[in-house]
Amino acid sequence: MIIDLRQCDGCQSVGKPPQCTEACIGGHYAPEPMEWIQVYEADLPGGGTQFIPTPCQQCQNPPCTNLCPVGATFSTPEGVVLIDQERCIGCRICMEGCPYDRRFFNWGEPPQPAEAKLAQYDPENESPAYKGTVMKCDFCPHLARAGRRPYCVQACPNGAIYYGDLEEDLATNGSHVVAFSRFISENAAYRLKEHLGTEPRVFYIPGSGQQVGRDPRRVGRKATEWPWQVAPGSAQWRRDGAG
Repeated sequence: MIIDLRQCDGCQSVGKPPQCTEACIGGHYAPEPMEWIQVYEADLPGGGTQFIPTPCQQCQNPPCTNLCPVGATFSTPEGVVLIDQERCIGCRICMEGCPYDRRFFNWGEPPQPAEAKLAQYDPENESPAYKGTVMKCDFCPHLARAGRRPYCVQACPNGAIYYGDLEEDLATNGSHVVAFSRFISENAAYRLKEHLGTEPRVFYIPGSGQQVGRDPRRVGRKATEWPWQVAPGSAQWRRDGAG
């Protein structure tokens, strides 16, 4: 995945909460308050802020898979890191090992809509969620198998998120197709916490939304909303530090 921060304005231009986050929530019935792709607002060195959409980094050397005592989190042959909730024992060691804080735990009966219970569970599409298990962004492999882009890529109004294949060296945001290696090289792309050796598969192109007219001094964004009525009996909780 490539996230072009020059194109990301936190959806301020459309006057909505981050649409990548809300599309992910809607597509996966992600339990409230989980934001599998969370849009952080970070300070810029020269003043002002930038928005940074942050999904699971889908590391090539993922510490989470090395730590899980039951093999519930694993890498697929395509390189995507998944979690099998039917195997997860809720020890949360993988959460402790993730340096990106991109894993979430169901402390009680997951706050989901009632219709989530009708979904046929598969590790490639984590719905319905189970009490006492860990969840996270999965890069939507069930969509990729059908030739579609992840929910977040489809929903971004500015085309800031590209999804592709490292072996094919191609990525697309739905409107444009780019040569992956050339695109990240020519635009000085970086990865989060590269010094840790996790080899993330999410690349960022530096920026603050300038290509879509954002003024970095205009701070704040609309809060994420969950688009459904939570099913009765769900456990309500709040994630510390959630924006």
